[in-house]
Amino acid sequence: MRDHIIREDYELWDIVTDGPLASSRKAVEGVGVPKTRADCMAEDLKKWEKIGKAKKWLVSGLGPDEYNKIQSCTTAKEIWDTLEEAHEGTPQVKRSRGTLLYSQHENFTMKEGEIIQEMYTRFITLINELKSLGRIILEKEKVEKILTRVFLVTWESKITDIQELKNIVTLKLDELIGNLTAYELRRQIVKMDAPKKERSLAL
Repeated sequence: MRDHIIREDYELWDIVTDGPLASSRKAVEGVGVPKTRADCMAEDLKKWEKIGKAKKWLVSGLGPDEYNKIQSCTTAKEIWDTLEEAHEGTPQVKRSRGTLLYSQHENFTMKEGEIIQEMYTRFITLINELKSLGRIILEKEKVEKILTRVFLVTWESKITDIQELKNIVTLKLDELIGNLTAYELRRQIVKMDAPKKERSLAL
């Protein structure tokens, strides 16, 4: 949603996160009061138009249940805050979820019978969920995690080879996963070829 709104107009995202653009006039006492339609100049009308656009972007595409939650909201910021809390929970819920996800990250391992790409998809999903809650895992930490704590003992020799041959500090996660996937495919080919060799030796 954020990217779509920013592509349309960056100022719309400011309205969503910071509230409406100010459009007020000074009263006799010097206090700012909202302008009426009659007081508005062309610049004020543009601000109102942007405020309306921001609300439209947030509301369009909502289902009936979500629309009911934001019906009483008067500003784009209120709509966004309500939707954010509905989907991500209160700050306390987000903190608890972050703690749970980080614990899952700490204890992440490859499952028995799982292939590299399946493991990698689970890992990246977890990393992205942590990122959405403000917990950023650095590239070198991801690589180190995969190399030191994720794989089953049957992968030990390959992991040791990578650690000895590669500069772990500069190794990219995609490169590591590519290397491991290629090794996994070679193992599968050898496994498939083994019965053929046994049959040929028997002859």
